[in-house]
Amino acid sequence: MLTLEIGRKSKSLTPSPAQLCCFFFFFSSSSSSTPWYSPPLPHQEDPILTTLSQAIRSSQTKPLHISLKKLLRSLTPSHVINLITLNPHSLSPLSLLSFFNFLSSHPPFRHTLRSYSTMAHFLITHKMFHQARSLLHFLVSRKGKGSASSVFTSIIETKGTHQCGFVFDSLMIAYTDLGFVPDAIQCFRLVRKHKFKLPFQGCKYLLDRMMKISSPIVSLGFYLEILDYGFSPSVYNFNILMHKLCRVGQIKDAQMVFNEIGKRGLLATVVSFNTLINGYCKSGNLEEGFRLKIAMEDSGIRPDVFTYSVLINGLCKESRLEDANGLFEEMCDRGLVPNDVTFTTLIDGQCKNGRIDLAMTTFEQILSKGLKPDLVMFNTLINGLCKAGDLKEAKKLIAEMSLRGLKPDKFTYTILLDGFCKEGNMELAVEIRDEMVKHGIELDNVAFTALISGLCREGRLIDAERTLREMLSAGMRPDDATYTMVIDGFCKKSDVKMGFKLLKEMQSDGHVPGVITYNVLMNGLCKLGQMKNANMLLDAMINLGVVPDDITYNILLDGHCKKANPKDVNKLKSEMGLVADYASYNSLISEIGRSSKHR
Repeated sequence: MLTLEIGRKSKSLTPSPAQLCCFFFFFSSSSSSTPWYSPPLPHQEDPILTTLSQAIRSSQTKPLHISLKKLLRSLTPSHVINLITLNPHSLSPLSLLSFFNFLSSHPPFRHTLRSYSTMAHFLITHKMFHQARSLLHFLVSRKGKGSASSVFTSIIETKGTHQCGFVFDSLMIAYTDLGFVPDAIQCFRLVRKHKFKLPFQGCKYLLDRMMKISSPIVSLGFYLEILDYGFSPSVYNFNILMHKLCRVGQIKDAQMVFNEIGKRGLLATVVSFNTLINGYCKSGNLEEGFRLKIAMEDSGIRPDVFTYSVLINGLCKESRLEDANGLFEEMCDRGLVPNDVTFTTLIDGQCKNGRIDLAMTTFEQILSKGLKPDLVMFNTLINGLCKAGDLKEAKKLIAEMSLRGLKPDKFTYTILLDGFCKEGNMELAVEIRDEMVKHGIELDNVAFTALISGLCREGRLIDAERTLREMLSAGMRPDDATYTMVIDGFCKKSDVKMGFKLLKEMQSDGHVPGVITYNVLMNGLCKLGQMKNANMLLDAMINLGVVPDDITYNILLDGHCKKANPKDVNKLKSEMGLVADYASYNSLISEIGRSSKHR
């Protein structure tokens, strides 16, 4: 009840709900520093709000842009805010939202941050959550990066009496979706600063995104922040963070995360232990890996196949084959059935340590257990056999692969091709190449390089050069060593001209030939007795910034010695390999020249 005194008389008035709301809105906003449209006194009716309300009501029969043609130019965001807040004519929420959207597309009117915030709160109050979230997403996209503080402030100032939990969740999700992760984090920190309820959905959404795109340390920092504010800890999240940290080699931080699991009142799982054990083994700290295995067992968790596979792999890398086999037996004794990964790990370790006999025994054990070896296992064993030079046994395995319905892949063919090339059996190597082409398997850098190397060793330089051209045509870039092999082959065949042609092509392809390539050409020139050209090549090297080495000077000395007085040859040979620099080389050459002239 309000009492108004007029002169000496008093009169009691009972204000309407709308008038009370107007009073509340007027006084609550009067302290704001932002310029604010002052609504009329409670006993008055704002003609602008009435006009707007009537236009909205009749919008189905008369379009708004016609009804409000005169009013649109003078309409301010404050009018719209008052209409939303007071709603004196009880318009439906949908009609007010339609009007709000209508104004967005009719300049010169422009919504403000405060009008967006007011509408968002209005929609949430009327349980129009989808529309509210879309509106906030649009607002964030318009405000852009670095806007979290200003948007948050506006939300607080316009929130009225209802809770803002949904708004904060929506803001964090919007900033995260748009890639503004620092803003999303800032939203959480502002929530914490003002002691609002934890925006659980927003935090969860942001954490999931950060664990995919952010560094593990940054993700961990945010996770610990939200945990301290009441976010429920999860072993799953800790395991993911550990995995990411281990993958980038930050094993100490991964250990800290593992320790945090217990501090948060959770129990580490087999995945937790395995993740950390794998990290330690990959970093070469097997001792810590085995310590964790013991701790795992002490806590009542049984190591699984993955645990044993990781530790066996670590032992194989350190060439501790006896320990690896012992651990394998322990695994089987405990009733665990090794999988393909376990067997392949063991076979790979045995092959790399030159124990093909053990690898074949392990393979026979697999077959005796009725297990079916996969392509990776066959390739691992074939690779070991080829490197050991046992190509006959490797071919047998390929035949067995086919019987088991497994088709050789690029890796299988490349292993064989490389093996035949190293054995000097270029006929079979070329057959493998043709078979790859027949089955539509493209040769890669490894295959081409193996072929070129093998052909050069066999003196088939024309074929080697043709293969080099094929490699270039396939869009691959031969490395310096591959070019140098072919150049060396031609130079040894006294075709130095082709060697220089390839050098020029090499440079045109963007390569910067090193001292080894120049030494090959230098040797070719010296073998032909072209010492003048050899000297010119040395000058070219130095001009290009390629520093000659002892081999360069020794090649030149050897070439010049063959032109010198035989009496000085032994003396010069004793000094070969002791030349320190180009000046020393020049002095020796001068001596040779004087001896030749005297002779």
